[in-house]
Amino acid sequence: MTQSQDLLQRLAGIAADSPLAEARRIREAATVHTQGSYDVLFNSDDKGEFPLAARLTVAQRVAGWHGEEALAAHYTERLSVSPAADERLSAALAHAELLTFKPASAGPADLRTLGQAGWNAGAIVTLSQLVAFVSYQSRLLRGYRLLDGENGVAAATQPAVAAAWRSEPLTLSGKNAPPAFTREELGWEPWLAAKPLAEFNALEKTTLAKFGHSDSDYFRLLARNLPLLEQRTLADKGIFFTSGGLPRKERELVAAVASKVNGCIFCASVHARKAAQLSKQPEDVQRLLDIAPGQPLAVEQSPRWLALIDFSAALSATPPTAHVQQLDALREQRLSELELVDVIQSAAFFAWANRLMLTLGEPYRTPPLTTVG
Repeated sequence: MTQSQDLLQRLAGIAADSPLAEARRIREAATVHTQGSYDVLFNSDDKGEFPLAARLTVAQRVAGWHGEEALAAHYTERLSVSPAADERLSAALAHAELLTFKPASAGPADLRTLGQAGWNAGAIVTLSQLVAFVSYQSRLLRGYRLLDGENGVAAATQPAVAAAWRSEPLTLSGKNAPPAFTREELGWEPWLAAKPLAEFNALEKTTLAKFGHSDSDYFRLLARNLPLLEQRTLADKGIFFTSGGLPRKERELVAAVASKVNGCIFCASVHARKAAQLSKQPEDVQRLLDIAPGQPLAVEQSPRWLALIDFSAALSATPPTAHVQQLDALREQRLSELELVDVIQSAAFFAWANRLMLTLGEPYRTPPLTTVG
């Protein structure tokens, strides 16, 4: 992939011979499939329920809300003709603002509002993916600019804090909702119907099976836009399942931190559980999960984990508040350029993942396993 084809390299001004460019080349799968996700969303056919002009309009607005002026300008430049304002676009922009700033506040009623404005299930999935993807793009750009020497961002006056979680005891379908962040294994159910497996053609079934997602309601829901799901899954694997760089246990820790900032109990349960297992530090991970809403996350940890949590939480805030002092603190812990890229990509990806899990469905507590004597 050339620099002209790599949107983030161009917008962040990353020199081709820089250490950051080399780290991104090492993480080739993440780089290629991040661009591939952009191409599916913004370089594909301009037909259907969610035309390109409307997609670019939403993307421009989301990038602006994140304070990413260059990214917002990019989407504006591509928007040759603004779409006519109508009920569908107004509903989409209102929903995009909710997903951007308060994803944990979303509920099934918000999806019904979109449906009443004329959005079908497939278009809602693509809208949700678009908002979540631009949230991810924005954080990658902030992180890359800091890594590449930007020094104009002062330390934030207030640290990023844990988000609140909805307090309803039951899910929409009547299952027991988790009352607090936990390392327990949780289930997740969609508010929109997942696409039945029988409605996929043979090639599409093969794609789902390749990633082990044929039986997942979550992935069969996202598979209403299967080309985007495929690119997103490959980017995910390129970020979290690659050798070298940041230890896997700390990539999982970063994912849990982002999930605390965004209020995603389901994602936090999965990745905190993995971080605890791999690090053999369950008490430290649980201390992170137990932090109350509105409280800073970087407390009572080792110096290395404090630096990781502080930077990851700030990058996960909306708009991101990560700054050079936090990056310097990570360098003082002797993180390499590749490890720093892994931190940025892991935190940024959960700006994407959390927004889908939080706004398309909800977690529930699974019954404990029973033993038969």
